[in-house]
Amino acid sequence: MACVRAHPRHLLAACLVAGLLSFASAPVVLTAAALAAALGGRRTALGAGGAALVLSGALLAHARVDALDRTALEPLLGHEVTLSATLLERPRRGAFGTRFALAALASGRGRGERVVLRLGRLPRALRVDPGRRLEIRGVLTQLGPHDGHLRRRGAHARVVVRRLWAGGGSRGGVLGWVDELRARAEASVGRGLDRRRAALARGMVLGQDEALSEADLRAFRASGLAHLLAASGQNVMLLSALAVPALAALGLGLRARLTGALALIAVYVPVAGAGPSILRAGVMGAAAIVAGLAGRPASRWYALLLAAAITLAVNPRAAGDPGWQLSFAVVVGILGLARPLRGALAARRMPPGLAEAIAVTASATLATAPLLSFHFGRVSAISLPANLLAACAVAPVMWLGMLAAAIGAVLPAGAAVMNWLAQFPLGYLAWLAATAAALPGASVPARLGSSAAVVAAYGLLGLAFALRGRMAAVLPPGAAGAAVAVGAVAVAVSLAGGRPAPPDPRALVVWFFDVGQGDATLIQHGGASMLVDTGPPGGPLLGRLRAAGVRRIDVLVVTHAQSDHEGGAAAVLDRYPVGLLVDGGEGTATREHQAILAAARRRQVPRTAPDAGQELRAGPLRLEVLWPRREPAERHAGEDPNLRAVVAVLHDGDFDLLLPADAESDVTATLDLPPVDALKVAHHGSRDPGLPDLLARLHPRLAVIEVG
Repeated sequence: MACVRAHPRHLLAACLVAGLLSFASAPVVLTAAALAAALGGRRTALGAGGAALVLSGALLAHARVDALDRTALEPLLGHEVTLSATLLERPRRGAFGTRFALAALASGRGRGERVVLRLGRLPRALRVDPGRRLEIRGVLTQLGPHDGHLRRRGAHARVVVRRLWAGGGSRGGVLGWVDELRARAEASVGRGLDRRRAALARGMVLGQDEALSEADLRAFRASGLAHLLAASGQNVMLLSALAVPALAALGLGLRARLTGALALIAVYVPVAGAGPSILRAGVMGAAAIVAGLAGRPASRWYALLLAAAITLAVNPRAAGDPGWQLSFAVVVGILGLARPLRGALAARRMPPGLAEAIAVTASATLATAPLLSFHFGRVSAISLPANLLAACAVAPVMWLGMLAAAIGAVLPAGAAVMNWLAQFPLGYLAWLAATAAALPGASVPARLGSSAAVVAAYGLLGLAFALRGRMAAVLPPGAAGAAVAVGAVAVAVSLAGGRPAPPDPRALVVWFFDVGQGDATLIQHGGASMLVDTGPPGGPLLGRLRAAGVRRIDVLVVTHAQSDHEGGAAAVLDRYPVGLLVDGGEGTATREHQAILAAARRRQVPRTAPDAGQELRAGPLRLEVLWPRREPAERHAGEDPNLRAVVAVLHDGDFDLLLPADAESDVTATLDLPPVDALKVAHHGSRDPGLPDLLARLHPRLAVIEVG
């Protein structure tokens, strides 16, 4: 209560953020409003104002989400369309050679709405810079259940592009001016450098990591240095640190210097992509500068709450974005933990500069570890020393890159000089990332499987510091526990909005996972689960299974020995307890199959070959194998594996699903197949002359094609 009386504006800002975060749940909104009213204590007006802000934030978020979701594209879904669209970003690499880019429709039905372009090979002469107008022909499809990250960015549909050609120039207005500034900055940053250093410079200065090689991206992730490749608060801080002395050298007064720094931040944020991290940093930096202009001390906690309120008001779904969560977790960690850590190190007579670097890096590492574990399943064990060793090179790269971007349009030779100087710290950072990533155990598996586990991890972290009394030096009395509680609620609500809801364990759920080119079908009911095929090696299956709430697999069926069906099986066996492996590739010698056998031996998983007439049961699930008949492996050596792919029917009560893998009508026409409710179409929808007859025999209400 003392904290609330001393900082009423903090309470009011927190109430607005709570309403924006919890808009999807009426009970949470009402609970937060009641809590805000109680925190006002005897100051009735403060409590009423806090409750009103909670409700206002929830109503604002509802209205904003309704506006973001409004679409005129529904009648076009599933049809081939010709569209005119403006690129909002450069195409990014996806799985299996595809590229993705966000675009805004420039004319016709749905004008102004955002769509995701799924692209194949791009024409060599075609410019794909942000702001470019393109003409597109392709099929408009709805977003899938795992496309939450695209919905959070405002996308309403996906366009599978068949043909792409240049449209009528670029967009105009303020956005066109920003596009032009970005293009000039890109041309200047990295001018004269080799391809690798230029890509790294653009990633660090402008947040554009598209041109970095997969090897470099993996190295920066494994070493814990990936945050350097995203425009973030560090960029804004270094920009301000560069701008204010430079403006002072021109003889400008304090007010003019702060105004100039504010203008530079306002330009830099959209040029750097206006992502969650850089937007949060821009708002916080602007708040601090405005406080300086007003002659009032800046509150970093208040600026953080203000940044959360503004970013959530723009897009309430931003809280489900991993980048948004990590950005705020870093700042909360540094504000809450760095000071006591620095004090503890200084008490041991560590030099002040080193103590500061270790405290900030350790705070950021601790604050982000639970989220990294939840979203990516791995944490970097080498992150702390790698970031300490990188610290000496980060500021020079940022400052030289920003100077190159500023003077490059006027004096290209000056930009080349800046880049020549930057090549040395850039080379050092690339070497450091590669060396650190190559160390044994640099990146270790660490999984928090639920939002509750994340909240528990942050609760324990906060409790540890609170019990040691360290937080008392940073926050007013009682505020440490409140900060942990508010953080736990915020993380729980935001994570709940960012992942699919777990299935009802009492109902039958069949998942046809998007794993690219391949099959992976999960059946769940009453706590039992069966997985038929596992998609290609290195695919996203483990993440899909985690999102579906899988803890154990009772029956794993590998239908036949082809990599787009068995490629992920070894990883599944290593990750999950498996009750039985039905091995449809028995007797083959593919590399993937040998890995499956090794994993099954390692985990002591029982294994059986499929045989027509088998019945496999798990809870209420019954899988009846119709094909193949068990024979010695030598009898079908060299035969097309599709001809011996497992064909099975899933029975659950009065529901029946046919799963023929890649066995087409030359196999299924000879089998006694019952009518079914649903059909997984064989061989990824390949042309099969017998498919019409099969549909006439089975009468399925639903047919699903699993294809890349």
